[in-house]
Amino acid sequence: MSDVVVARSLDEAQEALASHPDATVLAGGTDLMVEINRGLRRPRHVVGVSQVPELRRWSVADNRVVVGAGVTYTEMMTTALADAAPALAQAARTVGSPPIRNAGTLGGNLGTASPAGDTLPVLAALNAEIVVTGPDGERRMGLDDFVVGVKQTSLRPGELIVAAELDRPRGRQEFLKIGPRNAMVISMAGLALVADHDARTVRCALGAVAAGIPRAREAEAWVAERIDWDNGAAVSDAVADEFGQRVAAASSPIDDHRSTAAYRRHAVAVLATRALKRAFAEGGNGDA
Repeated sequence: MSDVVVARSLDEAQEALASHPDATVLAGGTDLMVEINRGLRRPRHVVGVSQVPELRRWSVADNRVVVGAGVTYTEMMTTALADAAPALAQAARTVGSPPIRNAGTLGGNLGTASPAGDTLPVLAALNAEIVVTGPDGERRMGLDDFVVGVKQTSLRPGELIVAAELDRPRGRQEFLKIGPRNAMVISMAGLALVADHDARTVRCALGAVAAGIPRAREAEAWVAERIDWDNGAAVSDAVADEFGQRVAAASSPIDDHRSTAAYRRHAVAVLATRALKRAFAEGGNGDA
């Protein structure tokens, strides 16, 4: 039998975690309950945070978006967040069924730290800063420093994910993924692409094709020099195809029960090509 504390404020959550730094944090439970039902997890102490209002908040400013760890996928899709972070909304729409989207949260996706987590490539492409709090106060880190391996994070005992702070660049955002069916599927390969017309850069992050969430930085630099930033002309097929191949080179997929490494690498190339063409369709003016 687990000892369960249902926190109703951030202070209560922090106090509960201070008493039991090894406690399992429960938000929507969409990942945790699967592991418990399969007998893979038997947490002795659980801190429920779904009733913590501070974690459910989000805000949008001119160049920054703050998304609380308790914000659900449904809220990412149906509120003004969808306009401020379109790729996040696109990723949220691909997650599970309506009940899963109503319960699952951004913090849960971060805490699970699966390479197939759909929001994670978006966070990487939007230069997310992950905010956590714990016994030593607040810490902020990029996604690369937060996700340190397959389902492994750099959270310290007693720490809690509070929010993710994202860039809000002027330009199109795209999220694409592929799976064995069209809905309620774990990603075999995923990709987020963000165009920043002010900085004249393209950011591309990959999901489910490496141990972490890599950015295709060589491909980003290569394609940025081949975009007509001034006139908004569409990218050529040749540039888009080469970009796709360079993005695929940044992946390091494995064979598993969902896909082969070769297929994942091919899929990443196709997704990158499509995302780039959509982000730089002819006549595009940089509006998200």
